Amino acid sequence: MPGVLSIRNLRKAYGETVAVDGISFEVGHNEILGLLGPNGAGKTTTISMVLGVLHPDSGSIQLEGKSLATHRSTALARTNFAAVYAPLPGNLTVQQNLRVFGLLYGVKNVSDRINQLIHEFDLERLRHMKCGALSSGEQTRVALAKAMINRPHLLLLDEPTASLDPSAAREIRARIVKFAAQGTGGVLWTSHNMYEVQEVCDRVLFLSRGRILLGGNPKTLPGEHGKQTLEELFITVAREPLTLGLS
Repeated sequence: MPGVLSIRNLRKAYGETVAVDGISFEVGHNEILGLLGPNGAGKTTTISMVLGVLHPDSGSIQLEGKSLATHRSTALARTNFAAVYAPLPGNLTVQQNLRVFGLLYGVKNVSDRINQLIHEFDLERLRHMKCGALSSGEQTRVALAKAMINRPHLLLLDEPTASLDPSAAREIRARIVKFAAQGTGGVLWTSHNMYEVQEVCDRVLFLSRGRILLGGNPKTLPGEHGKQTLEELFITVAREPLTLGLS
């Protein structure tokens, strides 16, 4: 069975600046894969290509064995996304936003699904409030509910808990871990919170200058490279990638 997401030799450049330089990786079923690296490493560009927002210069993207290039509608119908820089329309209420996206994804019994998500994400008191009037943490919860509306096979999360307080962030992490454990879905997760990454990710990849520098189990990877913590390894990748063998 193919992975939930399979990327092969993916490349994207903006003029002479190479943002993603021939990377290959998979997200397996029931796996949470952390895509890590400093700002400008190529994480968001990679996610944008998986979402079909950007077209790669070369390489391939497959979702459950179907090429994004030739089966775009089928592939994207099984995908969803949340990020702090992609807020939902602020002039629509929480319920209206969930309904719009539910209809876009062709969700059956959409009203029942909306009620289920409003309960799961503790959004009842916000149901009829416009998203633009919500706090950043509340908007994040709504965005995550939207990301679950179609029961995605691949969930893409770019800094999903960045605006949440510690208690809410812990609850969201637990919910996403539960999502990955059930069914056959997978998660591609970016974060600068290394504690969070160690807690939720089964495997991590470090990007530097658009290339995959290293990867492995986030709990054991630091020790394999002479570091005490994942945060220390992250800082080394950001500041001194050549010391870790980037050629």
